[in-house]
Parts: sequence; C-alpha cells; structure tokens
Amino acid sequence: MLASLPQNNDPNVLVGFDTSDDAGVYLLNDEQALVFTADFITPPVDDPYLYGQIAAANSLSDVYAMGGKPLSCLNLVGFPSGKLEDEVLERIVAGALQKITEAGAVLLGGHTTDDDEPKFGLTVTGLVHPEKIWRNIGAQPGDQLILTKAIGSGVLLNANLKNLVSKEALQDCLDSLIELNKAAAEVLANYEIHAATDITGFGFAGHCMEMVPGSDLTLNITLDDIPILSEAREMYERGVSTGVNETNRSLVEKYWKFPEGSTPILQELMLDPQTSGGLLVAVPEDETTTILKDLHNVGVFPSACIGYVSNFSEAKLIFT
Repeated sequence: MLASLPQNNDPNVLVGFDTSDDAGVYLLNDEQALVFTADFITPPVDDPYLYGQIAAANSLSDVYAMGGKPLSCLNLVGFPSGKLEDEVLERIVAGALQKITEAGAVLLGGHTTDDDEPKFGLTVTGLVHPEKIWRNIGAQPGDQLILTKAIGSGVLLNANLKNLVSKEALQDCLDSLIELNKAAAEVLANYEIHAATDITGFGFAGHCMEMVPGSDLTLNITLDDIPILSEAREMYERGVSTGVNETNRSLVEKYWKFPEGSTPILQELMLDPQTSGGLLVAVPEDETTTILKDLHNVGVFPSACIGYVSNFSEAKLIFT
C-alpha cells in the first residue's frame, strides 16, 4: 500500500517507508539519528500486567532490530471503558512501564481511545549512530545466520485458549515474550552486522524473506538448528494453528524449498506468527562462534546459528 504513495525526498530520511525495514530513521547530525516505530497488539493473555509487559517488549524490539537504543515512549491505547474497570488499564500501563524502565527509556504520555476490545502498544523513539544502522538487507554470501529466541509462540498462545498447553511450556513461552532484545542487541553491537530484523507477525519464513527481496541471494536454513519453544510442535501435530499461518504461507511459498518427505508441521512452524520475537542477524562467518559465546554469557541462551547465506540457488529460502 505505501509503495503507491509519493516518496519522501528529504535527505535526512535515512530509512523510510519505501523498504520493509523495522523502523524509520531520521538524521540529526553526523553522530546521531533518531529511530521511530509504533506497534500495538490485542491481549495474548488474560493478566493485564503481563499483557503490558509483552506489548511493550514487542514495541521496543524494532528499535533494537535497527541497532538503536530506546529513548522515549508514548502509550497507544484502545480500551473498552464501559466493559472493564480503570484498574485494568492501570495494570496494563504498569506492566509496560516496567519494561520501558528496564530498556533504559522513559514514558512521556500517550493517547487513549474508546474501543470494543483492549489494544495496547507504544510509539518508541530511539537513537542510533548514522553509520551503525542495521538494515534488513545487506546480507552477503558466506554470512552465518543467528537467531536469538525460540519460535512457536503463536500456536502456543492459541492452544492455551483451549487449555492444551502445560504450565511449564506456557511459562517458557511467556518468559520469552517478555524478554527484551536489549541484551542480544548490546552484544551484537560489538560486531559487524550485515543485516538484521526481528521475527514477529510474518513468522520466521516471512522475515527471512525480507532479507532477500529481489536479491540474488539464498538463505540456507537448517531446520534442526532452529530453537523451538516447548510443545509448539506438539500443538501443530494436534491440529492447533493460528489465524495468520495461511496468510503468511501465501507470501512465501513460491520462494521456499523444503526437503522431500518433510513433515508439514515444519512448514507450519516456519509460518507461526511471533509476538516479541528474537533478532535474526547475518554476520561474518569468522565471528559467529564468538558472538554466540557472548550471547550465551549474558543469558541469551536460545541463540543459535541456524543457517548461512549463499549466492542464489533454486529458491530464496532453502530448508534442509
């Protein structure tokens, strides 16, 4: 849709809406550029405080995916004031504020509108050096691909509505959702990052595609190396899915290749929409081992090398 709009010719717009990047970037001076993003979600859980934490972590993630540091936030709120008590909204905002504070940012205010169901998120302004912006394009042949969080939260949250998920698996999922990408981004900032994005609503495969749009590259993904949340595979095996998988499939199935005889469940996991997902980065091969060691040392334990970049061969995404 945005592609049909007039493009901005302001030379200070370093990243605009003409690409599929995670946020916009505006140049201030030779040393500083501002990162702008906005996102909101409906409640994935019943607990309002937890909802606020998840929504905030999800909104903050785009700044980290651009290599930036969050500075300030504004609340974006849709709230059914005639159906829910004001205390519910207070708990949502309290949860968000906890994550904003953890990120080292500040909450400056926001806007609330009456709505049929709760919606909550943030606009986030961040800071990045103009020469250290991470884009979702720029991967090079030979680069290794590192993913910092496990996938599968979409199907687990849906399955939880039917009480199909164990308490342990649900807690693992929720712990992942409220984990900021701050620690991962701070480690990665010490290394050469050729391309980066965060895994969210388009699923793992969809966001991989953003790294190779119209390019002559292939992402070669090793399925066994992708970290998957506990019981996510089982939920798909039991027939649970999400309302987004088929839409995500339509965006990528012409461009991917799976090994013959592979289970359809693996495809579903690659399409599973994430909330507050991890970072996916393309890095030089000779730095991969050290990066993973540093990520693990700061507690980003799901981090794994899940594939590599090559010149185009057969398909844009090749799963083995």
